[in-house]
Amino acid sequence: MDFTEINTRGLVLLGCGKMGSALLEGWLKGGINAGAVHVIDPNPSDWLKAQGVHINEALPQDPAIALLAVKPQMMGDALPRMVALGNGKTVFLSIAAGTSIAQFEAALGADTPIVRSMPNTPAAIGKGITAIVGNDNVTAEHLDMAEGLLLAVGEVVRLTGEAQIDAVTAVSGSGPAYVFHLIETMAAAGEAQGLPADMAMQLAKATVAGAGALAKDAAEAPAQLRVNVTSPGGTTAAALNVLMDESNGFPKLLDEAVKAATLRGQELGK
Repeated sequence: MDFTEINTRGLVLLGCGKMGSALLEGWLKGGINAGAVHVIDPNPSDWLKAQGVHINEALPQDPAIALLAVKPQMMGDALPRMVALGNGKTVFLSIAAGTSIAQFEAALGADTPIVRSMPNTPAAIGKGITAIVGNDNVTAEHLDMAEGLLLAVGEVVRLTGEAQIDAVTAVSGSGPAYVFHLIETMAAAGEAQGLPADMAMQLAKATVAGAGALAKDAAEAPAQLRVNVTSPGGTTAAALNVLMDESNGFPKLLDEAVKAATLRGQELGK
């Protein structure tokens, strides 16, 4: 991506924790000049101090974009520092869960271009996926700029409306926790069948990681990959008879889990 506008006008990063640091690292590697980046963070890390960016200094008057990377519970205290940049040409990009576009418009001004995004934790190692959606003030060029920045930590998808954000949160935002629990339970089940605990955990981690990589890279759909590894009457078939049971297997459990997360997201957004 061409970061000329950002390198010319500047970029403001509000909050530089794990996600902010992962993003910043990707930007600097991708062609954004350190001198164009202004970071606001009350406790800058030694890593951040070594990057050559501006830290807790006066902000540029008209930065191209301001990325909000503080935790949702800190947003109320942090946003007032950004108000001066609202209602102008600066695009605001939020990666904070649970804060709606309407809330940002109320704080920053109704004419502010705002892009709301939902990343997930694998973004911290550059393997995330982020969904984005903009308000009526956001142009196609604004979305391109936001996407270009978020590609530094993984894939990006564009939503057709903010109403989809709760479902995205339930699938990909909360989804890593579902996978981590799968690893936990696979390891525990292996241990119950006689494997040493450390070996069972190693097998579970490697299996989930490998299967995920295969599903991502393979031309075939996951359903076909499942068929490929399932011999009729074999061990995998015996396990899938349990996991795919319509009354208490994966389909019902995950449908209920994602629905519960979606509804909770809607409640928190009110």
